[in-house]
Amino acid sequence: MNWLHDFLLGAPGTLPSAIWGTWVAAVLTLAIYSFLYKDNPFYRFAESLFVGLGAAYWLAMLYHNTLMPKLFLPLFPPEGEPAVWYRVFPGILAVFMLLRFFPKLSWLSRWSLGFVVGMYAGVNTTGFAQGDFVAQIHATVTTSLTQGGWLAIALNATAIVGVIATLVYFFFSKEHRGPIGGAARLGIWFLMVAFGASFGYTVMGRVSLLIGRMTFLLRDWLHLMQ
Repeated sequence: MNWLHDFLLGAPGTLPSAIWGTWVAAVLTLAIYSFLYKDNPFYRFAESLFVGLGAAYWLAMLYHNTLMPKLFLPLFPPEGEPAVWYRVFPGILAVFMLLRFFPKLSWLSRWSLGFVVGMYAGVNTTGFAQGDFVAQIHATVTTSLTQGGWLAIALNATAIVGVIATLVYFFFSKEHRGPIGGAARLGIWFLMVAFGASFGYTVMGRVSLLIGRMTFLLRDWLHLMQ
């Protein structure tokens, strides 16, 4: 009956907290996978628990890592330190965001949303331009068609043709006929290959998560694997 003892209480020397943690994780995993059969109360409970715990965790993280050091402490510093009074403005915008719950005052939240969207667009535009746009142009114009073996040259030429054809497809100022239409159709093929590779990569990542969960259930919970 050693297998039953290991299944219920874990291997000798296992801490009770680890045993209970394994059982809770296994039950919640099975509850989530029960949705593969049909929607049921076990799945809805596990889903609600996950969302609730995630919301509570991030709320606590935002309080300790954002609100406390960047708003409350600057406004109400320890004795002898000056207050950073201008930090009151983001605090006001944060309060405006909460006013969406009150229909008569919900229009004030538009100021907060507009500020957030505008700041995010302004700050990240240069970052995306330097990280994606400029880097793509630099990699395209500096690609060598003379160095390396024939395979490297062929791949570099394919990359250059793919970039140009894809850009032609998104050029809508001229009707896609003749050579431009042919280049646009070639750009569609490159786009489909890129989207297919991206989808395959996403599926592969999800399959790896499934393998991890199955390994946990069969090895750590049921002890059927070493």
